[in-house]
Amino acid sequence: MGGPRRYTTIVDKDDARPGGAWRYISRDSQGNEFAFNGIYREIVPAKRVVRTFEFEPMPGHESVETATFEEHGGKTKLRVTSLFQTAKDRDGMLKSGMEEGASESWDRLAKLVKPDR
Repeated sequence: MGGPRRYTTIVDKDDARPGGAWRYISRDSQGNEFAFNGIYREIVPAKRVVRTFEFEPMPGHESVETATFEEHGGKTKLRVTSLFQTAKDRDGMLKSGMEEGASESWDRLAKLVKPDR
């Protein structure tokens, strides 16, 4: 997806297989970097991807993301859910501004898969 437009996204690693690690780095216009990482737990091609998610500046607050892909009349519906360890972790993520960044990332993905939007 590339993340929010105000950042450059660097794919440091993305070993998309069960047990494989991923790590993405976001860089702002001043060169500051912060990273996200996790482990793929499950991959069922064209059906489901489950992976952990951790914001490196806040270690120990890992969530589990599940992406499902469902066909509906020749189109694919993507649904992503995040399961947090605690309500406090969930609320901290929402307060951090990451919800805004995620929304912008999804909007950018939608334009990639349907350019006329």
